[in-house]
Amino acid sequence: MRIGLIIYGSLNIISGSYLYDRMLVEYLQAQGDTVEIIPMPWRGYANNLFDNWLPPLPNRLRTLDVDLLLQDELNHPSLFWLNPSLARQKRYPIISIVHHLRSSESHPPLSMQLYRWVEKNYLHTVDGYVFNSQTTQKAVTELAGANAAERPSLVAHPAADHLPAPTPALLTNYIPLRCEKNGPLRILFVGNVIERKGLHMLLKALATLPAAEWKLDVVGSLTVDEEYVERIQQQIDQDRLRDQVSLIGAVSNETLCKHYLHANVLAVPSYEGFGIVYLEAMRFGIPVIGLMAGGAREIITPEENGFLVPPNDHASLAHYIQQLNSDRGLLERMSMAAIHTYAAQPTWEQSCATIHHWLHEFHMRHAAQYGLSSHANAD
Repeated sequence: MRIGLIIYGSLNIISGSYLYDRMLVEYLQAQGDTVEIIPMPWRGYANNLFDNWLPPLPNRLRTLDVDLLLQDELNHPSLFWLNPSLARQKRYPIISIVHHLRSSESHPPLSMQLYRWVEKNYLHTVDGYVFNSQTTQKAVTELAGANAAERPSLVAHPAADHLPAPTPALLTNYIPLRCEKNGPLRILFVGNVIERKGLHMLLKALATLPAAEWKLDVVGSLTVDEEYVERIQQQIDQDRLRDQVSLIGAVSNETLCKHYLHANVLAVPSYEGFGIVYLEAMRFGIPVIGLMAGGAREIITPEENGFLVPPNDHASLAHYIQQLNSDRGLLERMSMAAIHTYAAQPTWEQSCATIHHWLHEFHMRHAAQYGLSSHANAD
């Protein structure tokens, strides 16, 4: 089958949504499908709205020779007005890969009104959806209504086996040693250092705890939002946290695994459509602290493999960190539970195989409905 995929930038961008897209593309190609990437520049939300009317993108999509077009939902500002004209041609169906909605994040009221209007209109222009979680599926239904909910869709959870990791047996022997109270609690934050990820909330929580009880490593790009990084550095200085906090920056997968191996807890108080980073940590037997809002609820079972905190509740976050530090038996039990949680999740191959089969079935139905020739390979 010939498939197109619209994204901003490159598949090599480091984030959970781009990892999802990249793993899917690699799987589709391995199955014999042809995947054409249509990259677009990210120029800011307002500027990308004009992509709907400027000639390059409409011309490219109207002449695109594919059986099916995938669109990363992150590209919705560039497509919300353009998609209907493509749909009228009935040349190929459009499937949106929805990782999380921009309108599910926290934004100023006027910006939120714009985001909700544009995103809602976009969601009505596609023929079907691939969701990364039930949380994301529910968010789309709540925003776009019954018409969107009735369209064909699939929930395919991400995985975390893209990182090399010790075997569960080795971790079972190692975790008790890691959890022993022989120093400060080793806390890990993994994610691009941008406001949505909530590092400022984590630092505010840690500033209320005795400095000798914790160390924080922050692993993730420091260049995506340099203004926010500067605010984070000022917050660290104002609260005198320099000796406890290490801003490490982006690292290789090999180095990331070393950080996971030595951490006691992952704390990323961020709204996530799913949260691949939580699964990555659990693969290494690390309990996780995430937000009650978003897809973390599908991975984290409170007091079993981690904790969930309300948005902006730094006091609860500090309480749970202190609890794990003072009760190393609880830390060990949660670490073991985290391994079991990871083991119950699908692999990338399983998730991508489900998407592959669903896309082929979708294409065959569309081709039969409109009398189009099919280039799909039999599964």
